Amino acid sequence: MAELDKIVHERARLMILTYLAANAEDKISFNQLQEKFDFTSGNLSIQLKKLKQAKYILIEKTFKDNKPFTTVSLTLTGSEALQKYISEMEQLIGALKQ
Repeated sequence: MAELDKIVHERARLMILTYLAANAEDKISFNQLQEKFDFTSGNLSIQLKKLKQAKYILIEKTFKDNKPFTTVSLTLTGSEALQKYISEMEQLIGALKQ
């Protein structure tokens, strides 16, 4: 039995990683993520910090129209972790179906 990655397995972080992986854009704005999932700024910041610490995402802070602008992108490590998680979940589901 595989041990699931606890960073990926947490619901909010799984949603973020999945959204980043499925999106055609390389970088997603903090505001776009916040609106998509209806997270508070604080909750989203905490989840992004944990993903960044695991090297699953990159966070870039710049200015746009003299206002702070934060973008998030999925790293190769994050993409691999998500794929591994999906594979492990498929194995668990397959085992349940037998």
